[in-house]
Amino acid sequence: MPTATRADYYEALGVKRGASAEDIRKAYRRLARKHHPDVNPGDKAAEERFKQIQQAYDVLSDVKKRKIYDQYGFYSDQIPPGGRPPGAEGFNFTGFDFSDLGRGGSFGDIFTDFFSRFTSGGMAEPAAGAERGSDLEYHVEVDFWEAIRGTVRKISVTHLDACGACGGTGSAGGAATCSACGGTGRVERQAGSMRFQMTCTRCNGQGRTRSICRRCNGEGRLPRTETLEVRIPAGIPDGGRVRVPGKGNAGLRGGARGDLYIVTRVRPHEYFERHGDDIQTVVPITVSEAALGAKIEIPTLDGRSVLKIPPGTQSGQRFRLREKGAPSVRTGRRGDHIVEVRIMLPKVMDERQKELLRDFARLERDDPRADIFARSTR
Repeated sequence: MPTATRADYYEALGVKRGASAEDIRKAYRRLARKHHPDVNPGDKAAEERFKQIQQAYDVLSDVKKRKIYDQYGFYSDQIPPGGRPPGAEGFNFTGFDFSDLGRGGSFGDIFTDFFSRFTSGGMAEPAAGAERGSDLEYHVEVDFWEAIRGTVRKISVTHLDACGACGGTGSAGGAATCSACGGTGRVERQAGSMRFQMTCTRCNGQGRTRSICRRCNGEGRLPRTETLEVRIPAGIPDGGRVRVPGKGNAGLRGGARGDLYIVTRVRPHEYFERHGDDIQTVVPITVSEAALGAKIEIPTLDGRSVLKIPPGTQSGQRFRLREKGAPSVRTGRRGDHIVEVRIMLPKVMDERQKELLRDFARLERDDPRADIFARSTR
């Protein structure tokens, strides 16, 4: 059984004990960015702090592990959620007469003796069931064009890897017969006239023990930083996730490795605005282009494209360029480019321009405000 790590994981992440999963995730992301080895090259203190943050998040982000940690103040993979430490199944003492316990010792003596073996230097043989390693998240910032076209990033990820000294088992050497129970898995104790038979706490009832691996302290895993080249696919959206199989934390007792998820943050573009796989832009046009119609050139993801403005176009009107948007990560098909036109009024610079506008005003027959009073009284 891995030794009990009594670090305060909530304090390590700077959150309260009742913090939500989202609060824990946000705290981890903030601290991981601050103390990551890439941000603090050569800083051993920052590297150690990053390992503590990673270990705390590994436990508190897992519902079952967090339940065990909250109940006992430390995490051990051999304590079932809602259960007791190995061998502490308890006993129903209802209806028993304890009047003569003083002659042969007290319950305090019995349980002090029994549970002192819980950390007496040996560990039960590993349970047969393997446990998959937890997944990890790594956040990467890319610019707009890298997200549209795809890119490759080199990142350094710290994860738990199988201990090389014990092969991930957490134990050193071969199994030996438990000296506490003689291999039976049960021990007997007497208090006064009462005799108790209980599960041996040293071997967890299995009758055999192994020595704890000194390198990993029985955990079977050690932190390791690995440099990876990760492909960011074309069309990745802001908040998109890229799965890198088998690059999460190592499993327990030979369990499969978890996965690494690359979460992207896409920096916005000053002109192109993305909504799903569609691209939206605003294009200014003149009064004459809106009234008479025109063909204008506009920028798109593919370069210059021609947009036809029909006569009588209104400000705010939208036009759709099919399959000129961003590529979909799932299907590869492209979204559309939505163009919103804005009519720009001319700057009147001289008397001739003013006279032309007056002539145009005299020729106008439509009153744009003709029905607003009628509609306002409905």
